[in-house]
Amino acid sequence: MSTETLVFYVKLYVRPDRVEEWKAAVRTVIDEMSEEKAFISCSLHQDAEDKNLFTLYEQWAEPSVEAFLKNQMKPYRIAYEQQLDTLLQRPREPQVLKLLDQWSRA
Repeated sequence: MSTETLVFYVKLYVRPDRVEEWKAAVRTVIDEMSEEKAFISCSLHQDAEDKNLFTLYEQWAEPSVEAFLKNQMKPYRIAYEQQLDTLLQRPREPQVLKLLDQWSRA
């Protein structure tokens, strides 16, 4: 397994009438991806002001986006991807983050 960590921050604007359906779909995909060897963690957040805006913060033991895509295009993820056009208001807004420093309480 790679010692490098790939971090994604993804904004998703969900259609108001499809929020519960999207939540079920995203929980299914997260449950599946959490079984992947390179998976480290994933956090799901809902915006405090906009109840239709969600973010995913994902950490993977992958050296690059290209390696991630090569390793993650599994049937469960493809099924999720195919649903997104009907569930989202607009395309996802993914970002790849570079860790500069980190603090935590032990």
